[in-house]
Amino acid sequence: MRQQARRTGDHGIGQMVHVIHVTEDAQALREFYERVLGGFVYSGVDGPDYLDWEDRYATLLVVGDLCVETMAPRLPPDPRFSVARFHTKYGRHLHSVGYKVDDLEGLQQRLLDRGISISSPGGGKLSAVDPDAAYLFPSPRQTAGLLVELTTHDMRGDPRLLDTWSSLVGMWRTHPLTLECLSSVVLAVEDLAAAVGTYVDALQAVPLASGTDAELDAQFQVLQLGDCLLEIVQPRSPDSDLGRHVARWGNMIYGLRFLVRDVDAAERWLAHNDVRTTRVRDDLLVTHPDDSHGAPLFFGTAHAHDGRAATRPAPPTDPHTTGKKDQQ
Repeated sequence: MRQQARRTGDHGIGQMVHVIHVTEDAQALREFYERVLGGFVYSGVDGPDYLDWEDRYATLLVVGDLCVETMAPRLPPDPRFSVARFHTKYGRHLHSVGYKVDDLEGLQQRLLDRGISISSPGGGKLSAVDPDAAYLFPSPRQTAGLLVELTTHDMRGDPRLLDTWSSLVGMWRTHPLTLECLSSVVLAVEDLAAAVGTYVDALQAVPLASGTDAELDAQFQVLQLGDCLLEIVQPRSPDSDLGRHVARWGNMIYGLRFLVRDVDAAERWLAHNDVRTTRVRDDLLVTHPDDSHGAPLFFGTAHAHDGRAATRPAPPTDPHTTGKKDQQ
């Protein structure tokens, strides 16, 4: 059967269609996801696809229930193109997330009503709702640094949308990493309260838990946004990796967190593939960013709001939200 996506909010924010990860070598990044995380490539199978109007290479793959688009500019990078500009500024780094939305017109109006700028597909800013827009981007300066694509379309060929999906997921259950699914996207911010306020008000994200993570030395809030958990974290110290990231880049996507069945097995498998890790605590480890193309990847046996002391609000009453990750 197909993957069943959760939805949140009045406008049906649903499946996270992809996470984009940028590096200088699209093939090397694709091979990392295949070799280390058991990625299944479904676009760019024989090599990264080249898109001339963006002057970049890309591959689409799935890891558990997460679709990753690995991307790199054609070298030498041409500053006329956005992927080249991003890589020149940030180097190896997670780039953005994308969500499928049932009612994109209504969500546009909601964002505009709240003064959030929206970039149109053809360039420029929208001053009114564009009923023909197939995708758009709210200004990341007004979404706490997270670049979010909102779209009406699925990814072409996405195996999660095929009736064979329930069979394919068995591949990760037997993989040495013991991966179950994506747990959360980690967004690092300077002001936790302001970031949470934006997501709850503008995008109707559902608060699940908040608290302090002593080991990561951060304050956190976990939100359900569509099919994905969004873990927003604010460092308490400038001396942590998280603190240094925020000091350097400000508000920006920081890492990805995966649920695994066995942290010890995951640690052994990553070491076997020359990926250094730090054991944050008994149930959680994180990769060294240099060994995972600039992105800290967390692997744990609990979701972000389950593995540490957290304050939980009353259960959400939003009829558009169904529970899966927030119930695990």
